[in-house]
Amino acid sequence: MNRLFFTLIILLISVSTFQCQKSPGKKSLKKLPPKVLETIERRIAKGATHSIAIALIDSAGVTYYNFGKTQEGGKDVDEHTIYEIGSISKVFTGILLAQQVLDGDLKLEDEINKFLPDSVKAHVKGEAEITFGNLTDHTSGFPGMPDNFTPANPNNPYADYTVDQMYDFVSKYQPDRKVGAAFEYSNFAQGLLGNLLAQNKNQSYEELMVKTIADPLGMKNTRIGFTGEMKENLALGHSEGKVVESWDILTLAGAGGIRSSTSDMAKFIAANLGYLDSPLADAMAMSHTVRHSKAGNMRVGMGWFIKKGKEGDVIWHNGGTGGYRTFTGFVKETGIGVVLLTNSSISTDDIGFHLLDPGSKIAHLRYKSEAVDVPESTLEEYVGVYSLGPELTISITKEGKQLFGQATGQGKFEIHPQNDSVFFLTVVEATITFQRRKGAVESLILFQGGQKMLGKRIE
Repeated sequence: MNRLFFTLIILLISVSTFQCQKSPGKKSLKKLPPKVLETIERRIAKGATHSIAIALIDSAGVTYYNFGKTQEGGKDVDEHTIYEIGSISKVFTGILLAQQVLDGDLKLEDEINKFLPDSVKAHVKGEAEITFGNLTDHTSGFPGMPDNFTPANPNNPYADYTVDQMYDFVSKYQPDRKVGAAFEYSNFAQGLLGNLLAQNKNQSYEELMVKTIADPLGMKNTRIGFTGEMKENLALGHSEGKVVESWDILTLAGAGGIRSSTSDMAKFIAANLGYLDSPLADAMAMSHTVRHSKAGNMRVGMGWFIKKGKEGDVIWHNGGTGGYRTFTGFVKETGIGVVLLTNSSISTDDIGFHLLDPGSKIAHLRYKSEAVDVPESTLEEYVGVYSLGPELTISITKEGKQLFGQATGQGKFEIHPQNDSVFFLTVVEATITFQRRKGAVESLILFQGGQKMLGKRIE
């Protein structure tokens, strides 16, 4: 796409009718910084993403910025365009838990075994039992994903995972550490939590979420299943520039099954900031409370992550499904909130953090055109499975001259050669270096966000 063309189509801005009383000491963020605009223009122009929909929330209201289209040849996106929000669903689940605690339906210290069916029992190492609090703050001891997760369709991997399979895993899993001993991000634990909360109210997770959160906040296009209007306004998911299937996350919906728009999510963040009168105010405040600091440089609340920023704590979560990446967060001290939704497998976390904390850097992503040629025989040597931890692997596969990576429970992503042993990702700012010993490939190192993870080859 030439620069003139994308400059003409790229930017659509609207201001919502939602208004708030201006609060002393609160900041206003009514314009995207030039560096952010330049970054978004570059990513659209390079084909890294088809669209980015943004909502900026402050004490004066909401401003929407919309870039790109729902698909190639599709319609321009706007604040009503629907995206899969992925793991942002976890903060909805945290608020649902907080509300049931406030209503006296359960306690954070309640053991989940008392709420599971009689035929199901979660095992522990040591004496401490798994509680609702452990599920919401990722210290339950459950792994990121269950070992009986074997999707019939890898392009829609959660669609056929059943409640019976979930309970079967709970009953059979033997943890290797004590409850509360460490942080381990767990889609499974959050999905189980959503199920338990819904069961406690004799509802489905969607019914509980809609009744407790979406309807009271006027979020009519925030659902698990599509309404007719949502389907009509859907931005199709893309991975590596190609349209991919939507993910139907049913049994583990509380971990990542929600779909929404920037218009609806702006209401959600405005309520979390206290700009909207809401029956959820106390539950939202409870969900922001720090429960532990065991996640490296992040603190963890009820679903939310909390990162120190120059102007205050950034309370945030991101999300990702096969063809979508999303980010939302806010800073109470400045009164600013952000929502970013994309129909691409390219992360926008860097933009979200920069808008909330200007000291946070914007990533310099690389693109396919920067790749070099490597012989197919060399690429073939890297194909295999590499273990980065007890429950986390990266599978490297090859299709023609293209290598792909796929982490446990995630979609595939392309990796491109920088040279014959170092490869870069386009979905995030990261590289993978393959290591040899006596000529044979024995491991890889994943470099991302200033950290490196060693993955030993196991297959």
